[in-house]
Amino acid sequence: MRDFIVVGAGPAGSRVARRAAGAGHDVLAFEQGTVGEPLACSGHVSTDLWEFTPPGARKRLLQNRIRGARFHVGGPGTDGHPFYKREVVSNVIDRVGLDRELAAAARDAGADLREHHTVVDVAEDDGGVTVTARGPDGTDTYRARMVAGCDGPRSRVRSELGLPEPGELLHGVLGFDDDPDAADFVDVHLTVPRFFAWRIPRGDAGVEYGLATPPGDDVRAQFEQFTDDYGVETDRRCSGLIPIGPPARVTGDRGFLLGDAAAQTKPFTGGGILYGMTAADCAARTIDPADPATLADYERAWRDELRTEIRLGRAVRVCYSLPEPVQRAGLAALSGEIGVHMDRPTTVFSADHIRAMLSRS
Repeated sequence: MRDFIVVGAGPAGSRVARRAAGAGHDVLAFEQGTVGEPLACSGHVSTDLWEFTPPGARKRLLQNRIRGARFHVGGPGTDGHPFYKREVVSNVIDRVGLDRELAAAARDAGADLREHHTVVDVAEDDGGVTVTARGPDGTDTYRARMVAGCDGPRSRVRSELGLPEPGELLHGVLGFDDDPDAADFVDVHLTVPRFFAWRIPRGDAGVEYGLATPPGDDVRAQFEQFTDDYGVETDRRCSGLIPIGPPARVTGDRGFLLGDAAAQTKPFTGGGILYGMTAADCAARTIDPADPATLADYERAWRDELRTEIRLGRAVRVCYSLPEPVQRAGLAALSGEIGVHMDRPTTVFSADHIRAMLSRS
């Protein structure tokens, strides 16, 4: 019997597989297709990412360095309000390459990671969990003490274990223009209902355009209008769901959720790479596969780590739907040098941010 079966080899899944295997556990991981494909996530991340990657990953994955963002109340061509740091605040990376780096690190740690395996059934019992997966050579069943559901917004593990759904699912669309752009500011447009659109320069890799909006809105038409207003025609596109709002419970009797499956994402951007891998570290640190009672320790640990950031992130998102005059006034008053970390809204109250605010006066 395995100690853990990990379903999904995105950042959270590969991270927990790596950490658990490195601790001496017997780990089997399944990825539905090829690791990293299809792309359905932006490649704009905080510099904290490199704390989670293997040696040399930064050199292989880095595409551009970002110092700040311009926030626009209107669309392309309107003046933006700049928020910036003197130093690099974030990086743009090869997003597909990141998944592959993290999966390779999990394998190097001893995890048995199998691509092109689709999990079709998960069943808990007193002695463990039975996972049925369909692979290139047919369908087989596997036994483990615990199962980790790291299989995205439409998690099969979550459904099979009867765990609650995320609070909300947004629909995001990405498109890419290959013209190089090494600018060090991203552009954020507060023109999409209840969320935003963005333009991210990716150095020699080109430019990423994207937006997200609640289901029911015509996201593709909005994306077409957005890129038309920028005067570009994107030649590569992808789309996906973005879960917002963790459910009240992400653990079962013998299973637990991580990453997008648990909606461990930033409510104000939809990004979940760092939050998911942080939760994966909590899981690896607290869960003993032989003791189901330790699942409660994981629930407490990841919520203690991320709860305040997620709550403040929800408050930030409310500002996206304020009346336009209020948005303009707020952005004008607050723009300039900042000391805020892009993954941690609590840093609004940090000494660095207070010093940056005082330096403007």
